Amino acid sequence: MRGGAKLFGGGGGLKPALRPALRPALQSALRVALIVASVWAAPVHAVQPDEMLADPALEARARDLSKGLRCLVCRNENIDDSDAQLARDLRILLRERLLAGDSDAEAVAFLVERYGEYVLLNPPATGANILLWVAGPAMLLAGAGIAFATFRRRGQAAVEDLSEAEKARLAEILKE
Repeated sequence: MRGGAKLFGGGGGLKPALRPALRPALQSALRVALIVASVWAAPVHAVQPDEMLADPALEARARDLSKGLRCLVCRNENIDDSDAQLARDLRILLRERLLAGDSDAEAVAFLVERYGEYVLLNPPATGANILLWVAGPAMLLAGAGIAFATFRRRGQAAVEDLSEAEKARLAEILKE
């Protein structure tokens, strides 16, 4: 292990890698690089130019609708942000429905009919889904009620007085 000690300076600790005068400059450069990288990596939508509609109003409607539709390949990512081929197909299909004159509700209903309610990022709280919407808060309330009852019961432990025989035995033990 002596070779390792020489490698790292002999005193057991690591030598400083940079001279103190260079540290602030390096930190500033790293900060600038981080800011540039974060601006450069701003959210980029997956919608390709060849998918966009010529009519800006229709394109805005398509963008609004696609933000509420789930990519069936990705987990909890809307089709507007997904690069998956299926998401691209869904974006094109949605735009075709809007070009055909469907209302927003009709276009979404077409996709739901074809792919099921899973295609919706926020499924409606109706039918069987109501159980899923209610189950979480109900379980939370039930757990809080059980915890409250347990702690309340624990604080009310009954204290029984000692019998005469127990008092005599305690006095005898304390005398010893």
